[in-house]
Amino acid sequence: MPGRPVSATLHEGPIPRTGRGDDNAAALEQLGRLMDSQFEIPGTGIRFGLDALIGLIPGIGDVAGGLVSLYIVGAAARYGVSRVTIARMALNLAGDALLGSLPFVGDLFDIGFKANNRNVALLQRSLAATPADQRKARRSDGLFVAGMLFVLVLVLAGGIALTLLWFWLLMKLFQIA
Repeated sequence: MPGRPVSATLHEGPIPRTGRGDDNAAALEQLGRLMDSQFEIPGTGIRFGLDALIGLIPGIGDVAGGLVSLYIVGAAARYGVSRVTIARMALNLAGDALLGSLPFVGDLFDIGFKANNRNVALLQRSLAATPADQRKARRSDGLFVAGMLFVLVLVLAGGIALTLLWFWLLMKLFQIA
């Protein structure tokens, strides 16, 4: 159903067609939904998709889910979405992959974060935006990417500092050097 409107809770409108049958609106919307929100736990309103289910398979599940998720980012690149928006989409996938790789906790994260639905919404926002909205979105996405990079640098620096502290404590404990 290519011309069908998208759920108003996640998306703002259908993705325009490019004439390339491999990444049309319906396929991308269905892929995002299948991976993140196809199923519902009865009576709870909690939705999840194949990403959370296949993530339960140690090692292989998270890799397979990540590869499928990359298709949406690739489609966004084919549509000509800005590099900053592509970077934001990639950060969504990176966060999903990193936190999703934690046993059990990661699967719960997958249920809540829904990186594929977020990326489809980013793609739709980008394609539906006027030139003024696109500039505003690029700034917003740029700030998000810069903030995420800052947080990643802080986490890396914190990890290095904790490692050095750990070695220093071990050296003091065993009176080395």
